[in-house]
Amino acid sequence: MSAALPAEVIVGLDVGTTGVKAVAFGLGSSWRRVAIREYPLSTPAPHEEVQDPAVILAAAREALTECVAAASGAEVIAVSVSAAMHGLLGLDSALAPLTPLITWADSRAHDEARALRRSGPDLHGLTGAPVHPMTPVTKLMWFARHERQTLARARWWVGLKELLLAWLTGRLVTEPSSASGTGMLELGTRSWCEAAIEVAGVSADQLPEILPAASRLPLAAAVAQATGLAAGTPVVLGAGDGPLANLGTGAIVPGVAGLSIGTSGAVRMVVERARVDDRRTLFCYALTDSTWVVGGAISNGGVVARWAEASLAPDLRGEGDSRPDEALLALAATAPPGSDGLVMLPYLLAERAPLWDPDLPGAYLGLRHDHTRAHLVRAALEGVCIQMRLILDRLDAVAPVDSVRATGGVFRAALWREVMAAMLGRPLEVIGEAEGTALGAAALGLLALGRAATPAGALALLADPGAACAPQVRADAEVVATYDLLRASIPGRVAELERVAGLFVD
Repeated sequence: MSAALPAEVIVGLDVGTTGVKAVAFGLGSSWRRVAIREYPLSTPAPHEEVQDPAVILAAAREALTECVAAASGAEVIAVSVSAAMHGLLGLDSALAPLTPLITWADSRAHDEARALRRSGPDLHGLTGAPVHPMTPVTKLMWFARHERQTLARARWWVGLKELLLAWLTGRLVTEPSSASGTGMLELGTRSWCEAAIEVAGVSADQLPEILPAASRLPLAAAVAQATGLAAGTPVVLGAGDGPLANLGTGAIVPGVAGLSIGTSGAVRMVVERARVDDRRTLFCYALTDSTWVVGGAISNGGVVARWAEASLAPDLRGEGDSRPDEALLALAATAPPGSDGLVMLPYLLAERAPLWDPDLPGAYLGLRHDHTRAHLVRAALEGVCIQMRLILDRLDAVAPVDSVRATGGVFRAALWREVMAAMLGRPLEVIGEAEGTALGAAALGLLALGRAATPAGALALLADPGAACAPQVRADAEVVATYDLLRASIPGRVAELERVAGLFVD
């Protein structure tokens, strides 16, 4: 039996890379409703990964409308917004798009990022954002070099969050979390960084005004009419999807890291002051006005499994399968942990943490005659988990991590849970997908409305009273040891490849 409709509901609107999820949470109730709409990434040219802004806004409107209809009879006290970070979009003076949304996955600015790393100012240290083609600062450098007319025509340069807020409220504004993902927000001042703006070739008045994350703006009348919300419903600016995932999973206390895998993946933890590691391997982004999130993101998460299915096992996918990855994972499970020594470096898209080198190619290491496609598939999954462990090791140097709270659709599968827990070598709690970014957005909304005094208090108001505790995955000690040996073998194998490469040099 479904829970009774509560008197009050708050909506977390989570707009991501490949889809939008609107979740209505009943306050102090187990009642919730989820509406999802998906949309594609387009690749019009090599290294380009873009989206149509109109398609994204239409999906957001549909998901929000469905969610609000399900809550009919309850008061929707606010809509709090999360959005994928690192996108770039040029707008004219009427806020009409001049470009597609250039997503984080777009790597056209790899030459600009390489040049900036070699001879530019230390923007990573100034802004907390790694110098990489994902960041808007390098994308703007690309426009200055390749499309100067577009750069000159644009009145505004914004990202996905600002596009959504302009649609929802009619105001072109941002907040510190999304701004910090641009590579142009100065950590010390929380304002646009002069050195970064100069490198980007734009001016500060072409970037949106930065308001606090807890700011509330009234819902525009046109959007209210289109979605069924009350006119003037508070819209909470919220934060970026990565930092909000930590809040939603409850990974907001010392010793607990948050891990998420979708198309990409990330490991993060919350800290009380902005900090950038000396090796420049981690990002540092704002969450609220008093907290920051330190971590690393990988480009190659769930996309690696989709590649493995399409390239290695297309025959396993039946038409109309509701769980298309089930047969693929069953195949991978027939290979032993460690894939009999086979390692995949899963750099299919321009990779990010911890090396932040978009030119790194993917590779299989240790391939032998007796390896089967089951080994190849399992090694692909293990390769993703190895990348997450590399980031976790860097976080351990900032503050010891005792446990990890994970979210993402891949963890519905036992194999993903078991491999990740063993590769990380510490307890792993798997949190439901709704208890991720959308919940983090809703919790931040309650803080903004003054309905909760602390993040933990906000999460308590949104918790399902009858829900079971998050399942904890404890790694098998023998498998942990196997993965430790596997990871330790990688440097030697890379050295062997370097020796082979020497054969081709005169």
